[in-house]
Amino acid sequence: MNQVADKPLLLQAFSGENRTVPVWFMRQAGRYLPQYRAIKEKYSLNEMFRTPELAAEITCQPIDILGVDAAILFADILTLPQAMGFEITFDNTKGPLISADLEAGTVRDFDDIPHITEIIRLVRERLPARVPLIGFAGSPFTVATYLIEGKSVINHTKTLQYMFRREQQFHQLMERLTQNTIRYAQLQFAAGAQVFQLFDTWAGILRPLDYARFVYPYVQKIFAALELPTIYYIKNTHHLLPLVQRVSADFISVDHSVVLGHDHVLLHSEKGVQGNLYNGLLYAEPEVLRREVNDVLMGGQRYSRYIFNLSHGIFPDVDPDQLKRIVDLVHEFPWSPA
Repeated sequence: MNQVADKPLLLQAFSGENRTVPVWFMRQAGRYLPQYRAIKEKYSLNEMFRTPELAAEITCQPIDILGVDAAILFADILTLPQAMGFEITFDNTKGPLISADLEAGTVRDFDDIPHITEIIRLVRERLPARVPLIGFAGSPFTVATYLIEGKSVINHTKTLQYMFRREQQFHQLMERLTQNTIRYAQLQFAAGAQVFQLFDTWAGILRPLDYARFVYPYVQKIFAALELPTIYYIKNTHHLLPLVQRVSADFISVDHSVVLGHDHVLLHSEKGVQGNLYNGLLYAEPEVLRREVNDVLMGGQRYSRYIFNLSHGIFPDVDPDQLKRIVDLVHEFPWSPA
C-alpha cells in the first residue's frame, strides 16, 4: 500500500509529499453557489449556522461542484464569542450585530458548542476519504474588533481607542479570547477536524510594532497549544511578514499584497505558503485567469510546501465556473517544488 497516495492531497502538502498542488477557496461554502442560495431562501442565516444538517450540507456542497481538495466548516467567525455570552444577531444586509458590554463582566468561558461538534461529525461521515475537513476560528484580535465596534467596520476607531487608552483591559480581553480559541480549536479537532485555520482579517491594519505588542503573543499561544496541522491567514500581510513567519503555524496564508516567489521573508522561511490569487481576478476573462493562475503557481513553486488559495474570500456574485476552471488549472500544473 502506498501510504502517501492514500493520504489526502492537502495533508500531503503539509509534509511536502504531494505531486499535485492542492486547492481550496476561502468562503467556498457560500452565496455564489445556486445550491446555497436555494437553502437560504428557506432559512435564516442563524438557522443555517445552528442547524447541523443544513450546515453540513453547505460545507460539503463545493466538493462535488468544484472538485476542491478540502472542505471548510460552514460556521461564523463569531460562533465562539456567541458561546461566550455575547448577544450576536446576523442581519442579511448589515452583517453581524453585536451587543457587548465589556464592562459588565459578561465575558465568560464557553461551556460547549454542541452544534459545531455535530456539524463536524456529519461532515466527516459525508466527505470522501480524499477530502479533509478544515476547522477554523477568528483570531483574538479580529474577534475583539467586532466585540468592541459592535458590527463590521472599516476604520476600527473604537478598537484603536480601546487598545491604546485602556491597554490593560484590552490585554485581559485578548487573553480570555485566546484561551477560549485554543479550547474551541481543540473541540473541533476532537470532533474530527483535520486541519485548523486561524483567520486574522483585521490585524493588517496595525503597524508591525503594534502587531508585535497586541497580537503576536496571543496568536503564538494558540498555535503553540495545537497538535493538528495549522494555517495562519492574515489580510494585508506584507508589512507584517517578518513577524508573522515567526508564529508556530505550519503554513502562512498570504493575500495579494505579497508577490509569491519574490518576497525575501517567505523565500528564507521554513513555513509552508498558502495563497494568493487576487480574488478580483475571479471576474476576468478565462484566458486572463489562466495566465494569472499560472503566475501564482510559478511563484508557489519556489516553496517546498504550497497550497493554492485566493487572497481573500469569494465574492457572492462570482460565476462558479470560474472556480472550476481554477481547480482544473491548478491540478494540471506540472508541480516541481524548490
